[in-house]
Amino acid sequence: MMFPQNSWSEFFEVEASKAYFKSLSSFIATQNRDSTFPKDDERFNAYTLSNISDIKVVILGQDPYHGEGQAHGLAFSVQESCTIPPSLKNIYKELVDDIGCEYPQSGDITAWAWQGVFLLNTVLSVEKGKAGSHQKQGWETFTDATISLLSGQRENLVFILWGKPAQTKMKLIDSSKHLVLTAPHPSPLSSYRGFFGSKPFSKANRYLVAHKKSPINWCL
Repeated sequence: MMFPQNSWSEFFEVEASKAYFKSLSSFIATQNRDSTFPKDDERFNAYTLSNISDIKVVILGQDPYHGEGQAHGLAFSVQESCTIPPSLKNIYKELVDDIGCEYPQSGDITAWAWQGVFLLNTVLSVEKGKAGSHQKQGWETFTDATISLLSGQRENLVFILWGKPAQTKMKLIDSSKHLVLTAPHPSPLSSYRGFFGSKPFSKANRYLVAHKKSPINWCL
């Protein structure tokens, strides 16, 4: 697997030496590269685009998208040529209502990552057309370690946890020094249960400003 060469390098080196990661690497090596998403050079894009010291907001997703050409290593984001997925459409609806942005025309939210929004899926690979196919292979241990590192090393981050699976990670976050925002998942199945109207974008920015950090320009 291709690891980022930045402030995450030491973290990757430590985790890669552990038994669970060696087992995970062996599993990935047995998978068909052409039908494993995201591609090798994009799998760790969340880490590649965000130095630890620059992160301000953490948004947790679950699996990468499992359609051809969609996933590129950032939670909820798809490559520019793709149709905007249903959950991201609902995120955009809330964005327009909360911040007053124009509705984005692309599903690529890399611009958020460039500003310090860490878009982390809790599982970082998937087999084409098979949602959840790479769960319980070790990714969850790796991303739990990521969340624990950010909670421990940083202060005054905003963690945005949408849906119950993301909210199980609350135990890894020190809420005495970080803001944790929770809401139902933006999926069409659950978004009307309280995701709409939760105003995560304005709440995150108010917290950042209150702690003398520049706000995120959420408009795309």
